[in-house]
Amino acid sequence: MQAHNIGGAVDALPTEPDHLGLAGEMGQFEQNAPNFRQRLAILSVAVGAFSLVTAELVPIGLLPGMAADIGITAGQAGLMVTMTGILAAFAAPLVTVPARDLDRRLVLIALSSFLTLSSLIVAFAPSYPVVLVGRLILGIGIGGFWTIAVSIGPRVFPEATGTQGTAIIFAGVSLGTIAGVPAGTFIGNAFGWREAFGVVAAVGALVVICQALLLPRLKPEKVTHWSDLPVLFRIKKARLGLLICLFALGGHFLAYTYISPYLAEAAGLSPDGINILLVVYGVAGFFGNWLGSRIAARNVATAAVLSTVIVGASAVLLALIGTNAATATLIVVVWGVAFGGLPIITQIWMAKAAPHDIERGAALYVAVVNIAIGAGSTVGGLFVDQLGLASAMVVGGVVAAAAAAVVWVANKPDARRGRRHT
Repeated sequence: MQAHNIGGAVDALPTEPDHLGLAGEMGQFEQNAPNFRQRLAILSVAVGAFSLVTAELVPIGLLPGMAADIGITAGQAGLMVTMTGILAAFAAPLVTVPARDLDRRLVLIALSSFLTLSSLIVAFAPSYPVVLVGRLILGIGIGGFWTIAVSIGPRVFPEATGTQGTAIIFAGVSLGTIAGVPAGTFIGNAFGWREAFGVVAAVGALVVICQALLLPRLKPEKVTHWSDLPVLFRIKKARLGLLICLFALGGHFLAYTYISPYLAEAAGLSPDGINILLVVYGVAGFFGNWLGSRIAARNVATAAVLSTVIVGASAVLLALIGTNAATATLIVVVWGVAFGGLPIITQIWMAKAAPHDIERGAALYVAVVNIAIGAGSTVGGLFVDQLGLASAMVVGGVVAAAAAAVVWVANKPDARRGRRHT
């Protein structure tokens, strides 16, 4: 797997050799072409990121079956995403700072093991409260893993630019966001939702084994202190980037968390039909990831506006005219392309806004992303239970499109001075 084939993140991220502040020693690896073991090692981290994000989002595609089996409403079932996202937001700084002196290899292995533990608890849960306990454990793993994983890329995968290892890990995050729901839905509809979580647990166990065998010792090179956490708030464009994440991802998950029951109710799709459509959505997302990264490499503001406006419009249109299979399919595919680019676009925005502070600010970035996921799912659940499934599509679409206004604010001063802003 080459990073430039997954979202083009390598070409799009800043190319300074020390953009993560990791000058000098590269851990146990020398600064030369990565060998086969190092390539496998970085893949173990990327697959871990993919698996954690997939586990976070997999209930979205399984929502109708899980709600019916456990005996809860669709809005209540959305808490499975909400609780995980919110706890991940808190876990990002709460794990990173106390673990500042620990070997990053051991920390990553421990956090990856939470994926297996959480998924096993959910797979065998006798009641809804036990399901939520499992999801809370997953949140701890996600928040801590993301924050540490994104800062070790150049040490695990040494090469001239210092960016490819980080890009490969980011690709795992992006692909989990895009493909996690279709993959879980496919397995769940074929074998059952408990079996889907069992598969996730098995993948998590494999990730732990691979990381234990392949990762070198990774002593922390930079110690993160509590005072480092708000570093991104001190940079104007980084602050705006965090707002874009909050609105765009929050709006998307406000609507998308409830897309499966909506397609069943409004468009009359069968479980198999929803499964196929979500797989198509995932394929469209792969293309969108590639396209979004190419546009963002040239002008990240343009990419952000296009992505957020189309995501927002797709959600609203699904509520207004997505009442038959053909129209709903077309809208969901367009939505998939637009959202597919959003994770890499926000990552490129943040990397360009704060190239020398992204490591210290990683916990804050991860926290905001997961707050957006958790808050979006929560608000969406409230609308679904009070006003129906279509209301979540409309409100989510409006919120996602509002991110384009943030981009406009970010670029307005430069536009007045007649400068092209990227």
